[in-house]
Amino acid sequence: MTDALKRLSEEGVAIWLDDLSRKRITSGNLAELIDQQHVVGVTTNPSIFQKAISQGDGYDQQLSDLAARRVTVEEAIRMITTADVRDAADILRPVFESTGGQDGRVSIEVDPRLAHDTHATVAEAKQLAWLVDRPNALIKIPATEAGIPAITEVIGLGISVNVTLIFSLERYRKVMDAYLAGLEKAKERGLDLSTIYSVASFFVSRVDTEIDKRLDGIGTDEAKGLKGKAALANARLAYEAYEEVFSSDRWAALDKAQANKQRPLWASTGVKDPAYKDTLYVDELVAPNTVNTMPEATLEATGDHGQITGNTIKGTYDQARSEIAAVEKLGISYDEVVQLLEDEGVEKFEASWTDLLKSTEAELKRLAPSEG
Repeated sequence: MTDALKRLSEEGVAIWLDDLSRKRITSGNLAELIDQQHVVGVTTNPSIFQKAISQGDGYDQQLSDLAARRVTVEEAIRMITTADVRDAADILRPVFESTGGQDGRVSIEVDPRLAHDTHATVAEAKQLAWLVDRPNALIKIPATEAGIPAITEVIGLGISVNVTLIFSLERYRKVMDAYLAGLEKAKERGLDLSTIYSVASFFVSRVDTEIDKRLDGIGTDEAKGLKGKAALANARLAYEAYEEVFSSDRWAALDKAQANKQRPLWASTGVKDPAYKDTLYVDELVAPNTVNTMPEATLEATGDHGQITGNTIKGTYDQARSEIAAVEKLGISYDEVVQLLEDEGVEKFEASWTDLLKSTEAELKRLAPSEG
C-alpha cells in the first residue's frame, strides 16, 4: 500500500465508501477501513442494499423475526436498511465528533419510487431521519425536478441531506440554490444552522460511458481523441460553480449564521472502461472540501497505486469548457445526455428497489412460521 489515501485526505478530499452490508459491519471490516484506509463516511443506495440482502445469511435472524411479526415487505426493508445505517453510524460516530460533524456520515436513500413526488419525498425523508435517529445520518434525495423543492423543505426542517443523481451543471446550480433556500428557512425557524450538513453527489463515470459510446459511433480521429474527457470536464465545471455560489453575498449572510457549505461529492467514481486507469476519477478530481465516495475496488486501487499530485481541478476550467464544446460540436447534445442519465439513474434505482422487494418477500415467506 502507498500513502495515496493519506495524501488524498490531506488535500481536503473526504474518502467515503460506496458500500454497506451487515457482514461489513459485524466482521469489523468497516471499522478496519476507517482505521487503516482513511475512510470517513459511507454511502448506500437501493442497488447496494439489494446486493447485500440477497447474498449470504447475515440477515436471516432479523428476517425471521420480521416474518414472525408478519410485517409488510416495505416495513421489513425499512427495518433492515435502517438497522444497518444505525450500526454504521455508531461505528463512524468518533469520526463525526472529531470532524465537528462534517464527516463520519452514513447516507440512506428515500424510496426511489417517490423520485417524482415532492410531498411524498419530504414525508419519507422525515420518517427515515426519525427511524435512523442518528445525528450523523444523511438522507439521500434525488435531484429530480420534484426533488429540488423537497431538498429545500427537508433542509429547512434541520435534516441533513445527501442530494444524489446530479449529472448536469444547470441542475447542480438548482441543487445549491435549494440548499441555500433551505438554510434560509431553517434560519427563519430559529434552527441552529451549524448542525445542518449537506453534500451534492455529482455523478462522474456514467457521463463518459454514454458520451464515449456516441463518440465511438462517430468514429473519427477527432471523436476518438475526446474519449474519457467529458466526465472530468463536467465535474470540474461543477466545482467551478460550487466556488462561485459559496463565495456569493447570499452565502456570506448564511456563513455569518454558522452555516456549512454543501460539499461537492464525486459519485460513480469506479472506472467502467478498462482502457482507463482504474483511479482516473480519483486522481483527477482532487480539490479542497470535496468528497469522493468509492466502491471498495477503487478504494483499494487508490491505496495501491493512486497518484495524488495536489489539486487537479484548479486552473482546468477553460480546458473543461472547450472539451464539452468540442463534444457538442460533433453533434452530441450535452443536455440530452445528462437528462438521459438522470432518467436512467432513477429507473435503475427503482429496478433495484423492485428486486429488493421481491427477494425480501421471498425470504419472509421462506422464514414465516407455520400456521397453528
